[in-house]
Amino acid sequence: MSLSHFFQVFKKAFGFVSRRGSQPNSTLPEELCIRQFSLAEIKAATSNFDEGFIIGISNFGSVYKGVIDDGTFTVAIRRVKFSLSAFRTEVVFLSQLNHLNVESLIGFCNEKGETILVYEYLSNGSLFNCLHGNGISCNPIPWEKRLQICIGAARGLHYLHTGVRLGPHSMSQASTKKESLDVMATLGYLDSESLSGKIDVYAFGVVLLEVICGKTPVFEANGQKRSLAAWANWFFKNGTIYHNIDPYLKGRIAPECFNKYVEIAMSCISYSADERPSIGEVEATLQDALELQKKADSEMKSIIPHSEVIFSALLIVEITQPGAPLGLMSTKAGRAGD
Repeated sequence: MSLSHFFQVFKKAFGFVSRRGSQPNSTLPEELCIRQFSLAEIKAATSNFDEGFIIGISNFGSVYKGVIDDGTFTVAIRRVKFSLSAFRTEVVFLSQLNHLNVESLIGFCNEKGETILVYEYLSNGSLFNCLHGNGISCNPIPWEKRLQICIGAARGLHYLHTGVRLGPHSMSQASTKKESLDVMATLGYLDSESLSGKIDVYAFGVVLLEVICGKTPVFEANGQKRSLAAWANWFFKNGTIYHNIDPYLKGRIAPECFNKYVEIAMSCISYSADERPSIGEVEATLQDALELQKKADSEMKSIIPHSEVIFSALLIVEITQPGAPLGLMSTKAGRAGD
């Protein structure tokens, strides 16, 4: 499962072009209803792989922004380093994905030693870039919008868990599993000791912490690199996690919503895989959290119309045992600036 599925949660409609009648020497099945690009088309779309077109780099290769069909479509072109058999299996698998919250594969290129995947281009950028900058200027994302994004991503992952069961793809993953896990662990989305199961749920839990804390999965503090998961777990156990969320969000999250959101995020990064929820449970809990936020906002706005709702006077209590409250005991609304 690609890490891009955690972040790239928007989808645009594209017309798929059948491979029938395209290059006859391809080793891929003829029935794939995606487009086979020539290497010349890919080079034209990226100005011969000009570095100025690169929009992302990973251990698996570079991603370029390109234009096809006389400039009428913008696409993301991923130049990957796969064996021919692994590439074939990846294309077959990705071509069968069809979900609102999963990035769509438009086509591929397999020519002169190049293995290239062509995806829809997501013009809004990734959640990671919007949260952490990364050279892109973004306004702070409102809390309700962050919840909606997380719910969409959870739905996409739920689809991958339950809507797609393809034997060949799962078998092909065995050869690349260790490399994939090493990459995810390096990025901070996995703990090296947490690989016992539900690893994508763990990784998604880290994303949930990113969203509420505003920190990258691995960040520097006092000259040392720290894991966001371990950092959040320490504050969670000490009942002070609210003090360490994204400053922009303070006063903007209803206590009931905050409690539910943090509880599910921390459950996702549980040390034991058996204690981690299913992605379906995560999706349902996030939806509940959103409804709690909407309800609280509506109630507060009925009291204080035409003003930004600020949740204040939050009582912080120390957590003394597992299952104790997260620290938000009561709240009252005040006008912005009170």
